[in-house]
Amino acid sequence: MKGSVVNHAQPTTVEGASQALPRMDRRLVWIMALACGLTAANLYYSQPILVDMGKSFAVSVDQMGIIATLGQLGYAAGLLFIVPLGDSYNRRSLIVGSLIAVTLALIAMALAPNVTLLAVASLLVGITTVVPQIIIPFAASLAPAHERGRVLGIVMSGLLIGILLARTVSGFISAQLGWQAVYWLAAALMVLLTVILRFMLPADHPQTSMSYPQLLRSLWGLLRQEPVLRETCVMGAMVFGAFSAFWVTLAFFLETPPYHYGSAVAGAFGLVGVVGALAASFVGKLADRIEARRIIGMAVLIVLLAFGIFELFGHALWGLIVGVILLDLGAQSNQVSNQARIYSLNPLARNRINTVYMVAFFVGGSLGSVLGSYGWSIAGWTGVCLVGGAMLLTALIVYGLNSWRRARAV
Repeated sequence: MKGSVVNHAQPTTVEGASQALPRMDRRLVWIMALACGLTAANLYYSQPILVDMGKSFAVSVDQMGIIATLGQLGYAAGLLFIVPLGDSYNRRSLIVGSLIAVTLALIAMALAPNVTLLAVASLLVGITTVVPQIIIPFAASLAPAHERGRVLGIVMSGLLIGILLARTVSGFISAQLGWQAVYWLAAALMVLLTVILRFMLPADHPQTSMSYPQLLRSLWGLLRQEPVLRETCVMGAMVFGAFSAFWVTLAFFLETPPYHYGSAVAGAFGLVGVVGALAASFVGKLADRIEARRIIGMAVLIVLLAFGIFELFGHALWGLIVGVILLDLGAQSNQVSNQARIYSLNPLARNRINTVYMVAFFVGGSLGSVLGSYGWSIAGWTGVCLVGGAMLLTALIVYGLNSWRRARAV
């Protein structure tokens, strides 16, 4: 496998021999998808078990929202200061080093004796959980242009399924063994993944000779120069903000009437979301054929519909289930299509472009977590739905203004 990146299909003949288009090694694609899912999960184990954590430290559920928020802010910091290195350093080595660091941070989560150190450990987990955002542009650079959307769709499916199943696994384990066991398991998985990726990822070569300070300074220039990047930053941030507002507060909502459910049930909703996540591969193929921007507009409307269902029918179990399916379908479609757009901009700056986009993405997620928790404390479930709806309407306004400008420029 090592160094095996692209498979060439058997030649086809059409009145003579013509070579079929090359394809990326499928085993490598699925290894990358698995790695993205397992590492991204580290950020989301806490969401369905915030109530359990709060009880163990005698802290209110509203105050525990800071744990998830710090994880996302840490992730944004890791994206800003670590991921750009992927353009000028060996990405395989960068991935392995990041996995060792996140293993130590997860152990710190499991051993935290008080909520203050738990918050610090959550921040460190976020900073070091950058592997998915090194792997995704790595996969984009390895994939032939004609199947880049398909490859990104598969890798992103692994990412989102990992995020969703993280909630299911952590909710179940916390209910059976305590929340600390969740982080011991996560640390063990990172050790295993470190070994696998060290020997399975292909050799890599830097894309640029820029120094680290030059890499960081170039981020702002990329944002100024690329209007597509600016638009995708807003769309990604607002949709993920709404997504986070829902998931951060779901465990709180499910503890209230008429549900009275614990962390295991809150985590089980991740299984429901997998239905939407499985659409990512299809969306990726679609992005290879039609304009990705059109898919993004439809995705935002789907997520807005999900929040309408949450508000109107969220107190019925079927309403939550339908809403979660739509939420994850729309969020995944938005993410795959946004990344298909940005990876077509500048092949030599894919890690830095991904950094700019994902920093905005997780700042939006952090904002959604904070506003969702605040909305819950002020107006309960309706407050959460209003926060999500407001963020999505912001995305639609930006989308509409840019559509109007594009039409005028024609």
